[in-house]
Amino acid sequence: MPHGEPSGRRFGPAPAELDTAQRAVVERDYTGPAKIGGPAGTGKTVVALHRLARLAAQGRGPLLYTTLARGLARVARTAFTGLAPEHADRVEFVDLHAWAGAFLARRGRPLRVRADLVDRAFLAAWFEVGSRGPLAALEPNPDYWRTEIDRVIKGRGVTTPGEYAEVIRTGRRVRLGRADRDRVWLLYLAYQRALAGGGLVDHNDVLSAALEELDRRPLAPPYASVVVDEVQDMPLLAVRLAERLAGAGPNGLLLVGDGQQQVYPGGWRLSDAGVPVRGRSELLRVNHRNAARVLALAGRMDAVNQVDDIDGTATVTLGEIDWRHEHGSVHTWRGIDGELPDALVQAVRALPVPPGDAAVIAFTRGEAERYAHTLGRAGIEVHWLADYDGRPSPLLKLGTVQQAKGLEFRAALVPRLPLREAADSPAARERAELVERQRLVAVTRAREHVWFGLVDPHIEP
Repeated sequence: MPHGEPSGRRFGPAPAELDTAQRAVVERDYTGPAKIGGPAGTGKTVVALHRLARLAAQGRGPLLYTTLARGLARVARTAFTGLAPEHADRVEFVDLHAWAGAFLARRGRPLRVRADLVDRAFLAAWFEVGSRGPLAALEPNPDYWRTEIDRVIKGRGVTTPGEYAEVIRTGRRVRLGRADRDRVWLLYLAYQRALAGGGLVDHNDVLSAALEELDRRPLAPPYASVVVDEVQDMPLLAVRLAERLAGAGPNGLLLVGDGQQQVYPGGWRLSDAGVPVRGRSELLRVNHRNAARVLALAGRMDAVNQVDDIDGTATVTLGEIDWRHEHGSVHTWRGIDGELPDALVQAVRALPVPPGDAAVIAFTRGEAERYAHTLGRAGIEVHWLADYDGRPSPLLKLGTVQQAKGLEFRAALVPRLPLREAADSPAARERAELVERQRLVAVTRAREHVWFGLVDPHIEP
């Protein structure tokens, strides 16, 4: 039901506009690691930024805001500068991969991830030991096994086959017996050989090297406070690195996230990370972003997932929370693939808000590039989310759902909302769950208006 009065339409409310629960979290001091959870639009990032402003005003320092979403780090920096300009130079805003790379370079151990060559290294390993064996029979898509290595093995810092055999593979639906895990381990070893042969490292290697370097020589001084946003999409190594960066004093580490908005495959629980937040876990329950009709659309999406915060705090869905904004609008287009370009152009031209207040959200980079081409031919310029920092721009925004994480716009256009498909295998079920969470993230970027397309090949031309 509606709750309170409407708040402002910027990235986040001004201090006087925080609701009672938000203000309490801003003002609370924690004796150990803490976590802020809550569904989309409940103000998790806003509260985290207000906490950083409070700590900066108290003379705490240095302070760090980090995430794996590069665009969100830039937008958060802009929002913080507007919130507390006098403290803008007190807080470092950076994605954690970039932080780790810069830290290693300062320590004389520069590592550069060449993503295209890393992709080739994995495919070489797959064709060497996986593509014609039992793993391919279990799931023929090599991306599934790449995720297994990235998120379950390397992302957790697993170093032995015995350790891997005992890992609880949270979020992974293909059941693996001991023999299957032994085969995955052989694929992992082949991948490591391919990386070493090319003098390559992946992102997990950079995080591991940063942890090793901190073990050798800790950061001095450590950060007085570290905020980790969108924590649900981080590998465990990243969480451990963030914990290592935080000082031992009060308010050292704050994890911010919502498992229902996890946009990458694979998962974990906070208990796996060994980060104790018992008694220091907050759950925000009032949506400050989305109008009622946008929320109603999002509430129909079965994006059930959970980041276990150890003390058993139950998650809530969008359908179980209060909201502040009435009305809103949702427009649905349905047609065949060949009709989509014209439909998208017409939807942009009919937007009820200025183009600069809207974003087109794609589910793959290839989709985003096709939309940019379509819009460009119609004379509609775009501002890529990869380059967006939250400052006002008259251009229509465009990017992937991963790049849109944590952001918000008055309107969102989702030209190709994925259709629900039958989950006829464990891997298909896992993909379907991931897509449902991505759908939720896409539509909840909109405050007032959503336009989405359903491309249905069964419709007659």
